[in-house]
Amino acid sequence: MKHFFGKIFNWRNLKIAAYAVAAFALFLVALNYGLEKYNQSKQWQEIKKSAEAFQKAEQELYQKMMADTYGGKTPEETLDMYIEAVEKGDYELASRYFVVEKQEEWKKELFEIEKVNKKNVFLEPLRQSKNSEGEYSESQQTFAIYKPVAINFILYPNGIWKISEI
Repeated sequence: MKHFFGKIFNWRNLKIAAYAVAAFALFLVALNYGLEKYNQSKQWQEIKKSAEAFQKAEQELYQKMMADTYGGKTPEETLDMYIEAVEKGDYELASRYFVVEKQEEWKKELFEIEKVNKKNVFLEPLRQSKNSEGEYSESQQTFAIYKPVAINFILYPNGIWKISEI
């Protein structure tokens, strides 16, 4: 039996075993490295797709903004047009004075206000806001009225002022 183990555990076989273990360890390291690079590549592709989708959505929004001509040359003019449309009950038109992303939301809101017969309650603070002082942002791209109700406006790239928040 001693002779059998002596043949198996000689220096040559131990070297071969050591090389096999080292080669296997090297294989595992290389496999891990390759998988890591593969995952990074997949993540990069996903980030690239997301960036492209964001860029496309941004371009579509910009095109919608440029095509949207409802609004005034000043925030005050937009507010006047909005109040007038609400007074007439033209909620489709009134909602168009909002930024593109909020038009549907406000059209529904205005119909709800009409449904509960609160149009004058809604309009009174807006009418009073016309007499309030507002302020432009440093960039002159936004305008805000704070009293008696906060109303925020944003200047679209086509030069039209839109309501962004009431």
